[in-house]
Amino acid sequence: MKENIVKDKSLDFAVRIVKLYQYLSFVKNEYVMSKQVLKSGTAIGALVRESEHAESKADFIHKLAIAQKESNETLYWLELLMLTQYLEKSEYESINQDGTEIIKLLTKIIITTRKNL
Repeated sequence: MKENIVKDKSLDFAVRIVKLYQYLSFVKNEYVMSKQVLKSGTAIGALVRESEHAESKADFIHKLAIAQKESNETLYWLELLMLTQYLEKSEYESINQDGTEIIKLLTKIIITTRKNL
């Protein structure tokens, strides 16, 4: 079976996001931004999974483009959490790097698929 890097990385990222949410909620008592990052950060993998059963190439691109937007939103929340001292800079840099890598993968897939339309 063919390896799906973006599928694997988005699931791993979602696991990190869920653990971050638990930490922010139960240790830092932060509930608003943690819920936002949970929603956007876990939506990425869900949209990647949805794209596997897209009805057309256009639908496939659309789902991945939404995942790309959710990735960008997640990076915003992560940066805000770091700037407000809920995350240490090193923690932020680690998870931000993973999120940035997912955006780059999604962008590459979208561009490649658009060229083949």
